[in-house]
Amino acid sequence: MTIPVANDEFSVRLARLSRIRSLGVPAYPETFLKTHSAERVLADAEGKEFRTAEEVMASSGTDVSLAGRVVLFRSFGKIAFAHLQDDTGRVQVMFSRDNCKIRVGGEIRDSVGPFEDVVTAFKFVEKLVDLGDFIGVRGETFRTHKGEVTVFATEVEFLGKAFRPLPEKFHGLADEEAKYRQRYLDLISDDAVMKRFRFRSDFVRKLREFYWKEGFVEIEGQVLTNAATGAAAKPYVTHQEALDIDVFLRISHEIPLKLLNIAGMEKIFELGKAFRNEGQDPSHLPEHLHLEHNCSYWTFRDNMAFTEKMFDYLFDELKLERKRKIRNKQNELVDVDFTTPWKREDYIELVKRDTGIDVSAYDDVEKLRADIAAKGIAIEGADKMGLTTLIDYLYKKMSRPKLVNPTFLYNYPIQLKPFARRNDERPHHADAFQLVVNGWELVNSYSELVDPIDQAERFAAGEKALSEGDEEAMTGDAEFVRAMEYGMPPISGWGMGVDRIIALLTEQNNLRDVVLFPLMRPKTQEE
Repeated sequence: MTIPVANDEFSVRLARLSRIRSLGVPAYPETFLKTHSAERVLADAEGKEFRTAEEVMASSGTDVSLAGRVVLFRSFGKIAFAHLQDDTGRVQVMFSRDNCKIRVGGEIRDSVGPFEDVVTAFKFVEKLVDLGDFIGVRGETFRTHKGEVTVFATEVEFLGKAFRPLPEKFHGLADEEAKYRQRYLDLISDDAVMKRFRFRSDFVRKLREFYWKEGFVEIEGQVLTNAATGAAAKPYVTHQEALDIDVFLRISHEIPLKLLNIAGMEKIFELGKAFRNEGQDPSHLPEHLHLEHNCSYWTFRDNMAFTEKMFDYLFDELKLERKRKIRNKQNELVDVDFTTPWKREDYIELVKRDTGIDVSAYDDVEKLRADIAAKGIAIEGADKMGLTTLIDYLYKKMSRPKLVNPTFLYNYPIQLKPFARRNDERPHHADAFQLVVNGWELVNSYSELVDPIDQAERFAAGEKALSEGDEEAMTGDAEFVRAMEYGMPPISGWGMGVDRIIALLTEQNNLRDVVLFPLMRPKTQEE
């Protein structure tokens, strides 16, 4: 059978699929018994004495069963070499014209096809398998004369046809947008990207292990909520048909954790998505993986020590160097030292040192706005910001970029922390801290507000700012205040943006590079 002439790669591959089927070979078989990953093949080869290629070819052994995608293929007449890639890496495979067999179902054959149209197993691989196709091989491992670990394939099984060509290996996806829209191609073509997302999985697993080790219980709070509270952020709004009510996607895990503290659960955490309907930039995404915990009878100082202990555990378990290169927001690599203990900085004093403005002295947003302008500091959108948001943006513009090594910021104006406990000696200050690394805020923590009267007053202030146009102001939650009235123990809460710390540790400066499928504006059907 002759493959039809086609004007494009897609048609050529489609014709090869038809040819494969005409030979009686299943194009998309149900399964394959895989005993080895690429990583295991290479690991098992360390320090191992191998037989020569000639001895291996003569024996037709089958101690390895490997499957994956063909990402490289070279034929030299009587022999051919391919690189087979799975999610752990890639391994070279060798095929010989005189020793290769093909498995069709449970039957091993020298060739396929009817009597008048026979194709040998070697020719099948050489002529009908394209880059991007999936195959399985069985054989024995050896080293080539150049020392490369190679599987000599005595059996091959076809596992799936790819109709579109893969990105060119050495350049991968050059288009940044294509990397996010077609992450699957990014993972196929760039080993570093695959390793990055495997690291993300390991990091999340170790986080959970640390909490379990410390006696915490994992909980699952609701994602659809009646009130968009728990943080100062603009929420997503949707409609629930059965109840005929508008609801919000949660902006934090705050409320369920506190309700469970009221219920008597003392050490609890939740790892899950939070959603904020705000601007998108390299350090902000509309949905992000958020980790929060609450612990009864702790203070924010206890959580400072806990944070250092957590990072020491993660660095040890993941075998990470404390002194490492981190990419900043200008895409420059800078040196950061994660060795504990970390520096402590007074937030109010830091901003005052950097701007000459004592933000704790203001309760009038117009006065603060005027003083910021008088200092020659320009903040985009300042005319629409409430007091809380304006203070926050002043810090973010003038102070945060200077914080490179891990730094705990503490002593915040109370209006910046609507759930934080007031300091006993300075009621206008909050018992809270943030962990900042390389200008990125990684952790928020505070001794929790457990006074329902104080909480109701702060909700009211947030609602007032919201009505005056501050879209990021805190909304109220009467049901939560009601729950607080049943009594709460002393509590310290803690939250971390998981995407951000993974971005830092993998030398990325854009959160979309550590999220598998970031939200993108859809292309039109015509495009």
